[in-house]
Amino acid sequence: MLFNPAPWSLPRAWLNSSATQKAPQINHIHTERTIMTTPTSLNHYRLLGRSGLRVSPLSLGTMTFGSDWGWGADDAEARRIFDTYVDRGGNFIDTSVNYTNGASERILGSFMKGKRDQIVLGTKFTMARDMANINSGGNHRFNLVRSVETSLRQLDTDRIDLMYVHAWDFTTRPDEVMRALDDLVRMGKILYLGICNTPAWRVAELQTLADLRGWSPLVALQIEYSLVERTVEHELLPMAKALGLGVLPWSPLGGGILTGKYSRADLSDENGADIATSRKGVIASSGHLNQRSLDIADVVGVIAEELGVSRSQVAIAWTLTNPGVVSPIIGARTLRQAEDNLGALEVALNEDQLARLNEASAPAPIFPECFVGRPMAQQLIFGSARLAGRN
Repeated sequence: MLFNPAPWSLPRAWLNSSATQKAPQINHIHTERTIMTTPTSLNHYRLLGRSGLRVSPLSLGTMTFGSDWGWGADDAEARRIFDTYVDRGGNFIDTSVNYTNGASERILGSFMKGKRDQIVLGTKFTMARDMANINSGGNHRFNLVRSVETSLRQLDTDRIDLMYVHAWDFTTRPDEVMRALDDLVRMGKILYLGICNTPAWRVAELQTLADLRGWSPLVALQIEYSLVERTVEHELLPMAKALGLGVLPWSPLGGGILTGKYSRADLSDENGADIATSRKGVIASSGHLNQRSLDIADVVGVIAEELGVSRSQVAIAWTLTNPGVVSPIIGARTLRQAEDNLGALEVALNEDQLARLNEASAPAPIFPECFVGRPMAQQLIFGSARLAGRN
């Protein structure tokens, strides 16, 4: 008799492996999905990870605030987007010190006048602010301190509510990063800490280091997560659950692919790093604009038609069915796009629709999942005995 593992013991991706088709009892709480049956709203707040901080179920991303990169919203349109989000009860706003060359933070600083304490403001450091200065980028203390000072000045505020490491630089020692962040928390310049775009093993090391040394812990994890990018279900999502990090998916629309704006005619091998050329260039460089992603987008389109909603709303609603997800980050260049994205909170996917989306987008298993998840391996580990898992 095969062991029936605890629901948290094996990743969801194993279910999609041909080797595990005869063991349907294998499941995983970190990526087990729930059916949204009750519409929610921006003022139905959620706790962020292991913290007591309350945030909206959708976060407003502002990489599109400012036209310095060639495809963002001007100040007037950005203002309409901001006001609509806040007026509906939204309180969770995301930016970065370098977004649109600092324009995003400066615009937000002016918009938040008189509303600062209503807003949970997250920003980031790591990316270079001056391409000619080697120390203006990276995770080291020098760049962190200078980035925080720059953000406080651009935002015209006295604190950063949530400070993220934007990406791991693979050069700075973990203790330097966490100690420097903790120092700024103790100074009151930062209140909470998060991290983005970093391997699970490194995040686990950083969190363990903080816990053992009594430093401020990480409470949030920003990762790319959508129907076209589910590989994070292998390690990053289970890690976040175990370590108390609230997950904030960026690019829940797969860079616009899931909205139906791209077709087979747009398939390209372009992989340049120039972000200013066009929005399509950014998507092409991500590697997601491919046949598989367009096939997934087709399924999204069918379900959107069944529900009488937009493709964007279906894609965002899908991310919200993952219990580890706290607040997907939505970005918009127009008020119309923002309002459409916010409508995802009212979309309920039924079991059949959810199953079709999951099947179309299932990530391939990786080692050791593809080994340990096999029925033969499970039988060798547990023999013929049955063992009740932990609740």
